Amino acid sequence: MTVNAPLKATILVLDDDSAVLSSLQFLLETHGFAVCSFRNPAAMLDWAEQNLFDCVVVDYKMPGIDGLKVAEQLRRRGSMAPIILVTGFPDNSIFVKAAAAGIQQVLLKPHIEESLVSHIHDHLSARAMPL
Repeated sequence: MTVNAPLKATILVLDDDSAVLSSLQFLLETHGFAVCSFRNPAAMLDWAEQNLFDCVVVDYKMPGIDGLKVAEQLRRRGSMAPIILVTGFPDNSIFVKAAAAGIQQVLLKPHIEESLVSHIHDHLSARAMPL
């Protein structure tokens, strides 16, 4: 008899800073997640349209399109996956803007490592609970 290993949750990570992107990917893979990382918002949105994923971690400030607009596009396309916005540039209205864009969580850089993993687990557990 073969026992199938449980599927790993797939996390999409979008950040234009390659060092931050590599660090987040390593962190999440170390905690057992499958990670698809992107530096380009358009590439991530294209991938997300054709593939299944469980959660999105997106940087706020990026050239061209910011994390709020990425979240809005994901929601417009029907994605219900939790979205976590990561920013090093908080302003007074970021939490309100994030909620309006369909974002569940805002985490402030640079010290997000343990809280990010914890919040991903919380959001995935909440989605798995029956209504």
